[in-house]
Amino acid sequence: MKIDKTTIAILRHLKQGRRSFKAIADDLAITENTVRSRVKKLEKEGVLDIVGMVNPEDIPGLTVVYIGVKLDTSELVKKGEEFITLKGVVSVSVVTGRFDLMLQVVLKEGFGLLEFYTQEVSRLQGVKSVETFVIYKGYNLKVPYIL
Repeated sequence: MKIDKTTIAILRHLKQGRRSFKAIADDLAITENTVRSRVKKLEKEGVLDIVGMVNPEDIPGLTVVYIGVKLDTSELVKKGEEFITLKGVVSVSVVTGRFDLMLQVVLKEGFGLLEFYTQEVSRLQGVKSVETFVIYKGYNLKVPYIL
């Protein structure tokens, strides 16, 4: 799908997650059907997901960590696809620098770092090392509640 000015404007309006298609259409001087069809097409093509996001600091027991992963293989994309299936993993990125992958992981009471590493990461082959970065205070940090 071509991302034009109208599509960008619709996406900006969707940042206010509960805004109606009619309100967006009225503001952009287009039809509600145009908004609806573009949003559906963006969702179908994987460009857009509409999900509820939470501030992890507002949910007791929820912690977000970033984990840098070094691999002993050059199959970075394949490994990224394996990591995204692990419990608690919100996102995986292939990155440059001292790590091969960077993970965003949500943890909760009863499923902390120890459980993540021993129950989830330990199942994967080719992990050379990991380094964990615990988020103590996030600014505009929102994550899907996936646990």
